[in-house]
Amino acid sequence: MKDDDILTHIHELIAEEHGLRQRLASGGISSHEENNRIMQLEEALDQAWDLLRQRRARREFGEDPDSAAPRPIDEVEEYRQ
Repeated sequence: MKDDDILTHIHELIAEEHGLRQRLASGGISSHEENNRIMQLEEALDQAWDLLRQRRARREFGEDPDSAAPRPIDEVEEYRQ
């Protein structure tokens, strides 16, 4: 995945999150459904941002950004923001 692809994915996840909040406000989904999907979206966002940071760091230090790989959710969830 290239940087632009990752950023597109991030924007799609954010748009889905906003859509879920709108559907919750209009009564289209339950808070339980919204909470479950929001949790999944947040994990996917953390993973995507981490991959983008890895690629940028590798590029900065003269390494191949394509060698960066998504890390497991449980690993990226432990990072401090």
